Amino acid sequence: MPGPLLTMTISESAQGGFSAGPRLILGHAILELGMVVALMLGLAPLLSRDATFIVIALSGALILGWMAVGMLRSLPTVSIDWETRRERSGGLVKAGILLSLANPYWTIWWATIGLGYILTCREFGLPGITAFFLGHIAGDLAWYALVALLVSRGRHLLSTRVYRCLIGSCALFIACFAGFFAWSGLARLMA
Repeated sequence: MPGPLLTMTISESAQGGFSAGPRLILGHAILELGMVVALMLGLAPLLSRDATFIVIALSGALILGWMAVGMLRSLPTVSIDWETRRERSGGLVKAGILLSLANPYWTIWWATIGLGYILTCREFGLPGITAFFLGHIAGDLAWYALVALLVSRGRHLLSTRVYRCLIGSCALFIACFAGFFAWSGLARLMA
């Protein structure tokens, strides 16, 4: 699902090269491993409550809205400096964890679709859950590595203007995503 992690992969791959994608996904995978363990230990009933959905949707909408506004405000000064490779403060692995956690879709996916997969794979014990997790992470890694590769290899084709348009488009998409989650949370709250 497009969101903050994809936007960061595009941005960081353009600035720092291919390795940004896999490092972000390593953080994402660490968080997802924690979620799988938590679901196996009994977190599922908490995630299926309406109150939990409302809190996740509304707080996620605020975080995503804040991110989108920040990205849009930075557009006039965003540029591509091909000579420097920068590392985000705290590292991209940490950013992968935080961006995944900030995305309400991530929690909602795990509370619904992911939980369904876990319950199905649970029939096959630890090997089934391990196979699901590794397959899921391999899919994430393949997609984000491809995006990182395409952006990093094609970054010299990007002018600063095109890069700003790309980041602006991602910001608008995240703003729409924030609006959707705000609407979803408020609709559930009013129901």
